[in-house]
Amino acid sequence: MKQTSTASTREAVHAQEQTHGTATLGPLLCWAVVFADIGSSIYYVPGILYASVSELAGFFVLLTMVVFVLLTLKYAEVSQRFPEGGGVVSVAAQAINSWAGALGGMLILVSYFLTAAISCLSALQYFGVVVPAVLPYVLWITIGVLILLGCLNWIGINESAKVSLIGALVAFGSDLAILWTVFTHLSVGQVWSLFVDVFSRQSLTPTSILVGFASAFLAFSGLESISQLSPVMKSPRKKVIGIALFLVVLTIGTTSPLLTLLATVLQPKEAADPILSTQLISLLGGHWGNLFLQTEVAISASLILVFASNTAIIGAYHVFMALARMDFFPSFILKRNAFRNTPHWSIVLATGIPIVILLAVRGEINQLGDLYAFGLLGAFTLTCLGIDVIRNRDRSQARHMSRAAAIYEEALTIPTLPSEAVTALPQASRNGQKAAAVSLSGISTRPSALERLGKGVWKELDFWLGVLTTALVALAWSISVVSKPQAALFGGTVALCGMAVASINYMRRGRPPIAVTQIGPRQRDALLVLLASHDEQSLTAIKAAIKESQGKPLIFLYLSDQLPERVATPWEIVDPYLEDEDARSVFAQAEKWARAAKVPRHFIYRESKNTNPALVWRFLQPSEVIVSPQLAEQLRDINPDRIRYELTPHGKVAHFLKHW
Repeated sequence: MKQTSTASTREAVHAQEQTHGTATLGPLLCWAVVFADIGSSIYYVPGILYASVSELAGFFVLLTMVVFVLLTLKYAEVSQRFPEGGGVVSVAAQAINSWAGALGGMLILVSYFLTAAISCLSALQYFGVVVPAVLPYVLWITIGVLILLGCLNWIGINESAKVSLIGALVAFGSDLAILWTVFTHLSVGQVWSLFVDVFSRQSLTPTSILVGFASAFLAFSGLESISQLSPVMKSPRKKVIGIALFLVVLTIGTTSPLLTLLATVLQPKEAADPILSTQLISLLGGHWGNLFLQTEVAISASLILVFASNTAIIGAYHVFMALARMDFFPSFILKRNAFRNTPHWSIVLATGIPIVILLAVRGEINQLGDLYAFGLLGAFTLTCLGIDVIRNRDRSQARHMSRAAAIYEEALTIPTLPSEAVTALPQASRNGQKAAAVSLSGISTRPSALERLGKGVWKELDFWLGVLTTALVALAWSISVVSKPQAALFGGTVALCGMAVASINYMRRGRPPIAVTQIGPRQRDALLVLLASHDEQSLTAIKAAIKESQGKPLIFLYLSDQLPERVATPWEIVDPYLEDEDARSVFAQAEKWARAAKVPRHFIYRESKNTNPALVWRFLQPSEVIVSPQLAEQLRDINPDRIRYELTPHGKVAHFLKHW
């Protein structure tokens, strides 16, 4: 029954790892938000890619589509592991350290700035199909629209997921209408012949393949949106993410490669024209369809591109706020106006920087596309690397704790018992065992040895497939740095400036950044330090733990009763720890002392009302729990081998010792 107890303990502990806020988005709305971001890329990518790889643009989008599918698997895991949102910021911080999280924030900001600029500019260029008079003034009108979007965000009006759903459905319907129209005039065989003719005219070299592969990632910018929706996803989150990303892959895979191929191969003269290359999809519909389709596509493209631009502004100012809460950016970024209670300085930065970029490149969309690669691929690479590190950490811990790994694997292989058999068990054996008796049939559900082997093989395959994904994305990033030095110069400069600001602000504040983690695998050689809100003996317990550790890792578990009740919004990083000043001060002091003593440490932050310390103790199985007498009562359910009280110059500390 001990294994059953461990299984139910794991379930109880993991049940506490829930998101804060109100979950509102199901699979369809999540798809709509992500498609409205990724799906908008098709309207400007063909022209940008044509400038660098000519008529092979469609081929390279199709080639990169394979890596895009692998990337969706990585981002699905990001969304599951980090329900507070944050994407690359949260992943890099927990996998590596807080400074890596800050770097991830700088990279995604570079991507957001360029998304806002290029999407808004493309929206006005497509609108020029309907009203050609705007084209001579498209740069200044674009700047005006960005200012308007900034004002709307200052007022507090953001497009909802339902609005994105309408825009996504209209855009996807328009894409299908164009494909249907073209394929009613051309057979699949004729399209294939066009594709083959391209290779007869264009020579592929190793260099051109690498450059085209790296450049085509622009067609899939926006995938990171799924990780920013975690705080507002409905449960079960894993199912919602799976369905939403399946729909994303299906819809993007159906439209993006084909539309890019047709828009460039069938319209080589338009693709080479500096003005017409920004309207290729609409012109494709008009040439093979009629004026109505051309106008409808131009209008729907303009709307979804404006949505994408606004999404980038929202994402950027939320990242600004998260980095400010983490003490990397000055605190004035967090200030809210009294009129609408919106973060006006964050919004000003998120809107103003894209405007500066537009002015710097004089509205040249191809230059914006060239600048895109560094931030986008950098964020993708750091996210993938972070997930690999976390996965490998889990594998290493399981490998070096064979007993813990065995219990973990057997948690789902316990034979089920009839209810009357469970009733006959002694009461002490039934405590916390409800998860074991889930069947009234008495039929065993223990997987066979072949099933367990298959599960282990799949885990290994999944891990190495993730490593391959990281390698491919990192390769694309490296290629872009070499082939597009202006992108590396721009993105690197922005990221370095951001990290410089973070370093200066860190030195000014003097509080080390802390990356809190989730409750992880057990560590029987570790010491668990229990801390809580308004506990005057917290620092005393920390000092005693560091003195007692003798090189053993310390796990600082802070139980907070100060979590604010509020509703999360998309792209918001809902991390209550960043808003709990008492917890951050206590953890900062623990970090300083533990670092000075060169003691390994981990920091866990949880709600006191949803966390039973006894369950955490049973799951982690530390060799010792150190706690102030004020909190010792919360451990009344554990059964230590010995309790020792230590009287220090600053107060009394309790030591709960256990030999597992």
